[in-house]
Amino acid sequence: MELTMTLPIHTPVLVQQVLQALHVQPGKRYIDCTLGSGGHAKAILKESIPDGHLLGIDTDPEAIRIARIRLADYAESGTLVNDNFTNLEAICRENNFLPADGILFDLGISSLQLDSVERGFSFLRDAPLDMRFSPIQELTAAELINILPENRLAQLIHDYGEERYSRQIARRIVQKRPINTTSELVNVIEQVAGHRRGKMHPATRTFLALRIAINHELENLETALNQAINCLGPHGRLVVLSYHSLEDRIVKQLMKREAKGCICPQETQICLCGHKPTLELIAKKVITPSLTEIEHNPRSRSAKLRVAERLQQ
Repeated sequence: MELTMTLPIHTPVLVQQVLQALHVQPGKRYIDCTLGSGGHAKAILKESIPDGHLLGIDTDPEAIRIARIRLADYAESGTLVNDNFTNLEAICRENNFLPADGILFDLGISSLQLDSVERGFSFLRDAPLDMRFSPIQELTAAELINILPENRLAQLIHDYGEERYSRQIARRIVQKRPINTTSELVNVIEQVAGHRRGKMHPATRTFLALRIAINHELENLETALNQAINCLGPHGRLVVLSYHSLEDRIVKQLMKREAKGCICPQETQICLCGHKPTLELIAKKVITPSLTEIEHNPRSRSAKLRVAERLQQ
């Protein structure tokens, strides 16, 4: 109990909607591909006892440590793995966890990572410019911005951050290099974009872009989603929480594609792809937090939940 009291406060996003989307039932098997501090995992385990089991995956060893404490009451029902969800199929095979009845992805940065000053995810506090989800990753955000040519840096900030001042910010970064801390980078961005744009801090989009690039978030997501479909049993649910438009677009397009038969270009008169649907869309419209949830948990405000069900093959 004393260990539990030392844990950071954690409020999982859309937790009841996630449980409903996964259709959590006693005795079933579920995978949390982004375990984080274990909030969703704990709710899933609570609903799936007795005899339910959860496989929790996270690339961050600190998340695994904290989740292990938070889920101590369910130790016999949970298997926690420190790995990247891009290895989902291999992890499932190694842990005899095929097929699964439901798979959850809660994307983006966790509260644990955002609140860890030394990780350098937040532009609100001075810290080394790191941004790695896992300490075994070689390249930090500081190393990235100090080695990239100006044109590639501008493209990265534009494509991943959707930042309209991307060229100007990249030019100023190159002029001021080396940049090694969050405060140094914020100061450079503010020289270009001012100190605040409405409710959004001017560094928000650039920090997002660097985080996505360092952790290969979009490429890894597409890889893992395709594996998740293979890991689901018939009528198993795929549930994804995303927090920005680039992630949500990947999820929406993949689910839409896998819910169709032929995916040939429209101008093709005869189907050549042989594609068969693997998913059925359960929620036709994206699910978002209520105003009440946003008020109590402001970090939920941009959350979008999508759900699909594995078809019988």
